[in-house]
Amino acid sequence: MPRELNVALIGYKFMGKAHSHAYRDVDFFFPSDCRPVMKVICGRNQAPLQDAADAWGWQEYETSWEKVVERDDIDIVDIASPQNTHRDIAVAAAKAGKHILLEKPMAMNEAEAREMLAAAREANVKHMVVFNYRRVPAVAYARRLIDEGKIGRIFHFRACYLQDWIVDEQFPLIWKLRKETAGSGAHGDLNAHLIDLARFLVGELTEVVGQTHNFVTERPLPVETGELSTMLTAAGGAETGQVTVEDTASFLARFDNGAVGTFEATRFAPGRRNHNRFEIYGSKGSLVFDFERMNELEYYSADDEAGSQGFRTILTTDEAHPYVSAWWPPGHAIGYEHTFVHQVADLLQAIHEDTEPHPNFHDGWKNQQALDAVLRSAESGARVTISH
Repeated sequence: MPRELNVALIGYKFMGKAHSHAYRDVDFFFPSDCRPVMKVICGRNQAPLQDAADAWGWQEYETSWEKVVERDDIDIVDIASPQNTHRDIAVAAAKAGKHILLEKPMAMNEAEAREMLAAAREANVKHMVVFNYRRVPAVAYARRLIDEGKIGRIFHFRACYLQDWIVDEQFPLIWKLRKETAGSGAHGDLNAHLIDLARFLVGELTEVVGQTHNFVTERPLPVETGELSTMLTAAGGAETGQVTVEDTASFLARFDNGAVGTFEATRFAPGRRNHNRFEIYGSKGSLVFDFERMNELEYYSADDEAGSQGFRTILTTDEAHPYVSAWWPPGHAIGYEHTFVHQVADLLQAIHEDTEPHPNFHDGWKNQQALDAVLRSAESGARVTISH
């Protein structure tokens, strides 16, 4: 019989739903010697929390994360709450001997991330950060082609993550737009993913120079309805507050292998719902990926016969592609939610085999180093070196 691992999920909104779906589906598609049990979901507001527990299949709900992490019957603590809570929950969970799955960005700053890494290592628990785009089959296949030398020496990494959900100036001042709860804006939310993909596919960043900007500096405060903060504005839109994080961030980078990179993140790109794209150019070929077409990878090979060279579009739905053999026949595409299933499957395998999962808290700390370096550069106007 598979070993059962009781899971406590901290957070019940967008990411809580994605993680819950992963725990429900993982054993169906990736059966292993470890099986997650959806034991308890935790959040601040009891009524919606109870609704989430009932809808998603959690056995219990609890409003105190402190009680949850101390429970003897919990094996994995999954942290899907706002960034300002990550350090306290993760450090407490590590000291209590729990394995940890943690949403990105890892922390509010590099110092917090370093503290969390030290706590997890000292406790000798498994730790993983949810950079789920690594687990898109097309992205994992791109890594395989790079490892096989198909594109040769890498010269350029170009990436952008573009969304449009706060273009409306009347969109309310939710927690993601406040520094005290989010740490940063589009940079930590979106560039964190791009930096992780760059480290995964190309190598370590060694130097950055960045800029940030705000287009809307004041927004309506959310209306409180009972215990819930809604996305409705007050009557007449009279009460407002200051946006304290950046709306957009872009930067140039150098890698330790000599490659150079450009990165751009914004939530002010009308028509771009979740445009997470990278282009990699090397001495023998190129790779292009766009998450809005997540089952496709564009590949150019300089080794193709002259006269027939050009980008080919690979539909990454065959059994030969990473993760796909567990799903559907070729041509039957998968979606965003499946990347979280892959993440949970890999964590369970690491726990069973007693191996180090990736990306882990070390990767999260390196990511936070780069995020902080860009913000320091944007503030000073100078290039910033990232230490290793």
